[in-house]
Formats: sequence, C-alpha cells, structure tokens
Amino acid sequence: MSASSPAPKGVPPVRFLLELVAWTAAPWSLASHSIPLAVASVLVLIGLPTVFATPGDKKQVIVAVPGVVTIGLVALHIAVAAVASWVAWPLWTAIAVWALCAAAVVTELPRWRWLLSARR
Repeated sequence: MSASSPAPKGVPPVRFLLELVAWTAAPWSLASHSIPLAVASVLVLIGLPTVFATPGDKKQVIVAVPGVVTIGLVALHIAVAAVASWVAWPLWTAIAVWALCAAAVVTELPRWRWLLSARR
C-alpha cells in the first residue's frame, strides 16, 4: 500500500463506539473528583482529533500532523476507555470495554500501517 493511496478506514463503527465509550467513561470516572476536570476530559478527547489530523485520513484538516500523531490520538482514546471503564462502571462492563478496545486495535491496524507509511 503506497503512501499516495487513500487511507483504509478500518471499521469506523468500532472506532466510533470506542470514542463514545471514552467520551462517556472519562467524565463519569472524574466527576466525583472534579466537575471541571470531567468537562476538560471531554473537551480534550473530542477537541484534539477535531483540530489535529493527518492529510488524506480526513477530508478537512485544520492542523496537519504526521500519521504517528493520529495513531497516538486513537491510542489515547483506547487507553482512556480501558482505564476509565474500570473506575466508572461494574466489572462486566469494564470487561466488555476491554474487548471493544482489543477489537479497535485489530480493526485499526491497516489504517495505522497506512498512517505510518504516509509521507506527511
């Protein structure tokens, strides 16, 4: 797969579901400690990928970044979902979230390979 070929999209429903879980679990787990921190967590998780993107991976790019940054942003969502789910929710839910995190990693691999090979 060459860097000039379009980015593989992975399985967007898996990544989107993971993002929703991270956006929900982070503030849920932080709210008992600090409401401003809970709000900030959502702003960071939604705002960073909105502003920073790899050209060719998104239609609109506000600030162009190398593919490794985009991978890092997805990894951030995976880590937040995995950790915050253990804090916020019952064990069975956290286990389901970890399975979703594993599915996201597997389905994102082609996209990550493309992002690493893209010369941006």
